[in-house]
Amino acid sequence: MNIVPDTSVLIDGRITSMIKAGDYKGATIIVPEAVVAELEAQANQGREIGFSGLNELQALCRLADEKVIELKFSGTRPTLEQVKLSSGGEIDAMIRNIAIENSAQFITSDSVQAEVARAKGLNVIYLKPQITDFVPLGIDQFFDEHTIAVYLKERVCPCAKKGTISAMKLVQIRDQPTTEFELRALAQEILERAKRNPDGFIEVEKRGITVVQIGSMRIAIARRPFSDGMEITAVRPIVDVTLEDYVKAEVIKDRLTGEKRGLIIAGSPGSGKTTLAQSVAMFLSNYGFVVKTMEAPRELQVPDQITQYTALDGSMQNTADVLMLVRPDFVIFDELRKNEEFRIFADMRLAGMGMVGVVHATDVRDALQRFCDRVDYGVLSQVINTIVFVREGVITKIYDIGFTLKVPEGMAHEMHIRPVTTVSDYETGSLAFDVFRYDGETIVMPVIYPEDQKATAAIQPPRSSPAVPVAQVIPQVRTPAELLPRKESQEPAGWKFSEKEIQREIGRYTDGAVDVQMISDTKAVVYIDDKDVPAAIGKGGKNISAIVNKIGIGIDIKPRNELEKQKKEEEEFNLGGGVKIHTDKKQLMIIAPDHNGKIVDVFAGKEYLFTATVNDNGEIHLAKNSSIAQEMIRRSTAGEVIKLRPV
Repeated sequence: MNIVPDTSVLIDGRITSMIKAGDYKGATIIVPEAVVAELEAQANQGREIGFSGLNELQALCRLADEKVIELKFSGTRPTLEQVKLSSGGEIDAMIRNIAIENSAQFITSDSVQAEVARAKGLNVIYLKPQITDFVPLGIDQFFDEHTIAVYLKERVCPCAKKGTISAMKLVQIRDQPTTEFELRALAQEILERAKRNPDGFIEVEKRGITVVQIGSMRIAIARRPFSDGMEITAVRPIVDVTLEDYVKAEVIKDRLTGEKRGLIIAGSPGSGKTTLAQSVAMFLSNYGFVVKTMEAPRELQVPDQITQYTALDGSMQNTADVLMLVRPDFVIFDELRKNEEFRIFADMRLAGMGMVGVVHATDVRDALQRFCDRVDYGVLSQVINTIVFVREGVITKIYDIGFTLKVPEGMAHEMHIRPVTTVSDYETGSLAFDVFRYDGETIVMPVIYPEDQKATAAIQPPRSSPAVPVAQVIPQVRTPAELLPRKESQEPAGWKFSEKEIQREIGRYTDGAVDVQMISDTKAVVYIDDKDVPAAIGKGGKNISAIVNKIGIGIDIKPRNELEKQKKEEEEFNLGGGVKIHTDKKQLMIIAPDHNGKIVDVFAGKEYLFTATVNDNGEIHLAKNSSIAQEMIRRSTAGEVIKLRPV
């Protein structure tokens, strides 16, 4: 009896089992050279299925040596042109021709190949996928009820992570190192099971790496040249968690079943994000929603009524196009990493679809920054309504996303009012972050609450002489271009540390001196050499944006010649009575340290000018171009003494 197997049969690995069982004892196995070439090409590309097929071919050679079968090779190797046309069936046609020439039975595990061979009049044996009577895999011996992940590498003793998500430890589970031969046998068994098991998938197949999903177990098989040695990593869940098991589950339920259907689950790797997403998917399905998933690889353990989609033709955009036609109520998007995936998430959410995304991030600020780099911050509150942060399997924080017009954190003057996306702590209602545009860059600025937040100084209307103009009100918080630096004795203790940190970060981009003037707890102006300004700012503001997001302080970069110009423009008048006046190109500041916190009347000589409140720093601020400020400058130049009298 002549038998011609195709490539799928050798990769499948069942033909040797059938021969050993006596089905084809004494038969002549004719292997087409096209099959050998295809397996060789796959192995050269580092694909595990190529090695699996070559192992099966070697097993047939051993059976031939034992005289159990006769093994022959026939045909010619495919040409380069035939290889290019392999996706159209050119190689499959060469394999079928060998069966026709030798009047042989044709064995295949490929359903399309079987149908074409039957149409050609061949005697076809189609080996259907096995779906029952699976014996435990060899890798199962390394697992017990407490094992989360197993790590096997050649020449290294097997190790495993055991415990729970909140308490894991790495332990050695065998004293004898694993060998490459042992790992190859395990890998071949895993691939054969993935092909036969309806719950098995080969998710990734690239040079040197194969990722397989079998039931709840995800297995990564790495080999040279991708890794420095053969390695198998297997991960599986050890607990079945429902949404009700989480402390803050009711908050998530209320939002998803209400109007806020854009939710992000953030956390570091291994923190329990996917487990929570899985619980959310099952809750939504049980609630009566149509739920689909987008995963690459597919690792969510969800019931059959939830269809799991992967990248269609290698692109999640193609998958999104299909989902727009399927129109589910919710889509669970597991593992947002690439720019395209963030854009797809935003597009589907803005189309009105409920979206639950999973993002790797060490804290909520990092999760926001990953979105802000890819999604316009102006629509961020429409894309994301809620951010849930997970650590060690526990929901630690829930944040609300809003949108408003205001002066962002880190800025002071009303001229800086702009659209701001706000991030608030759900439990306390306090503002946590402001997201806004500054100099063409999107800034995620943490909101800092100082211990002492008192009302800003405000100029009061005069009590008499209505003909006297009222001084213009100047906000207490000042912008860097408008003010002189405080005296060292008046600076808060933390400013020194902030100045040194800013000097260190900016110093990476300049060889000259770095002068830092802290304006507030969240704002500073930095003067550096003119030639170093472009390097410090970076292309598109990349460098300065990274520094701002790292240290949490808004920074204005200015050339040093502006500092020198500012010093020339500043004037100081000693006017007697312990009162000093500082002026610059924008502002006049009355220094009255003996009256801080008091309401005072301001006199020029014996003439009343206006009434004002001295702030906690002992200062009164006036706009330099205001009529009151110009009057004070005129009178002080004329030699009149400026005095303050407490009300």
